Amino acid sequence: MLLYTLAAVLAVAVANPVTTGGKVVCYYDSKSYVRESQARMLPLDLDPALSFCTHLVYGYAGIQPDTYKMVPLNENLDVDRSHANYRAITNFKTKYPALKVLLSVGGDADTEESTKYNALLESPQARTAFVNSGVLLAEQHGFDGIDLAWQLPRIKPKKIRSTWGKRIAFSVDHYHRYFRLVRYPYHCSIWHGVKKTFGTTPVDDKESEHREGFTALVRELKQALSLKPNMQLAITVLPNVNSSIYYDVPAIINLVDIVNLQAFDYETPARNPKEADFSAPTYTPQNRNPLLNVDAAVSYWLQHGASSTKIVVGIATYGRTWKLDSDSEISGVPPLHTDGPGEAGPYTKTEGILSYPEICAKLINPNHQKGMRPHLRKVTDPSKRFGTYAFRLPDDSGEGGLWVSYEDPDTAGQKATYVKSKNLGGVSIVDLSMDDFRGLCTGDKYPILRAAKYRL
Repeated sequence: MLLYTLAAVLAVAVANPVTTGGKVVCYYDSKSYVRESQARMLPLDLDPALSFCTHLVYGYAGIQPDTYKMVPLNENLDVDRSHANYRAITNFKTKYPALKVLLSVGGDADTEESTKYNALLESPQARTAFVNSGVLLAEQHGFDGIDLAWQLPRIKPKKIRSTWGKRIAFSVDHYHRYFRLVRYPYHCSIWHGVKKTFGTTPVDDKESEHREGFTALVRELKQALSLKPNMQLAITVLPNVNSSIYYDVPAIINLVDIVNLQAFDYETPARNPKEADFSAPTYTPQNRNPLLNVDAAVSYWLQHGASSTKIVVGIATYGRTWKLDSDSEISGVPPLHTDGPGEAGPYTKTEGILSYPEICAKLINPNHQKGMRPHLRKVTDPSKRFGTYAFRLPDDSGEGGLWVSYEDPDTAGQKATYVKSKNLGGVSIVDLSMDDFRGLCTGDKYPILRAAKYRL
């Protein structure tokens, strides 16, 4: 009898691991369902990850342009009886009762008439239609809440830096450090002025209206969700969205359960095809924009009254890639001249991006035969401040050069350590389908997720 009891206890423990050290918010991008070969991820492939996750976020729903209702982006995949992915995902709560499953809307996946996200914020009637339809959609399919990954305008990408521009970046960096050191109470507004001085152009003519509209949307959605038992509200700050413009932190922070800061993709080949650089540094690399790093994103929210335990730091499971050419520096040290996005990977099939298993397959390995191409040389970061990169130079055989900024288990663990040191709420993995969910690199499935979880 004792053996049966122990077995039952162990079974419960496996399905409901003790969650210590903070939230682990796991994103599942449903477009991975329709990828080919080893990159195709079905709901059952999530199972090995879920014992490490406190939250599972299903991406993505969208907005119907004419009605402003929240709708599935792929009805056949999400809600049709033949697949019914919504239900397949929320049914994991039977095995993992402590797991919270949220439905995310936006996330850069909703590409039809993208201006509707701003238009919705301008109209109380549109917000009402969205809130009512969103709560109904989530409730009908067993979700525990909604994540607003709102598609707001982005900071414009930088221009190629001249020598003069590098001097400007250096002086601005010192300006910012000075105000942080002396804790000058108006340093944020002064920094906003500094940015204007150096020619940052607005990307939104109705910034104030959209800020107020988003605050209203959060308030109205929270009110609607509070009428349902145990429904949560999260917001996801997408890469390169300026929090100081669109998020009234004091007004919304008590209304949301999670603030997921996707503090990555600061440098990408789409934003700057001619210069490769760290895509998700934890701190500011020398002579760079002091706002484009994890610590700056976190500091903004903390300085404006956010509870540290609500802030979750996003960790990307993919790398950004650029082509190197004859003008690229042979050292590989960023920033360096490039010639557009890197070649598409065999699984993700998109220029400028490689999933973690695609990257690890290209790394130089002692077991590989000598002379094999196209391998990359990995360069780690002993300072634990900026991140890992890998590269190969172009050669006379015509083999193209490549430079990749990416997260691996080591850097994911370092970011989790940063989160712990700041007493933040946890990490998010963006997303599970780009982690090595098949164990192709070392045999261990979800190495980035595991490394982050173990260091919290």
